[in-house]
Amino acid sequence: MDFESLSDLYVHELRDLYSAEKQIQRILPKVARCTQSAALKQAILRHAEETRMHITRLEDIFERMGKSTRGTRCRGIDGIIEEAEAWLDEDANHEVMDAGIIAALQRIEHYEIAGYGCVRTYANLLKLAEDESLLAETLEEERDTDKTLSLLAKEINFKAREAVV
Repeated sequence: MDFESLSDLYVHELRDLYSAEKQIQRILPKVARCTQSAALKQAILRHAEETRMHITRLEDIFERMGKSTRGTRCRGIDGIIEEAEAWLDEDANHEVMDAGIIAALQRIEHYEIAGYGCVRTYANLLKLAEDESLLAETLEEERDTDKTLSLLAKEINFKAREAVV
């Protein structure tokens, strides 16, 4: 792809996020099955639903632009997901496993927050108000998920600290 304009970069970054969301959508059910905390499981399943909406919003943006969602696979989220999957295969106490799951999920959230922050700014600069609104909504949901995970971590990390292996 030739990058002649901010619009080209915008499309590229949207495709990267689309790929990331599709990959995240595939791993969240597995992560939910591996957690013991009911509250954490509920947060993961809620975010899986939000992820479906994030994909739909991105598809709406691509449709309005008359562009395909096809792009290269998001290598950044690939690595983060690879680490998360490796963690799920570890032999760990339930509380320690859940603490590690939160850490893995927060890495994913922080990647998404950075990406959505950039594309929302690009949409603003390109005067794409409808896109900006949709991207801002997704960005807020990603931030809310990160905050929820941080709150859950307070209790789960304490339990993990007290765990005897």
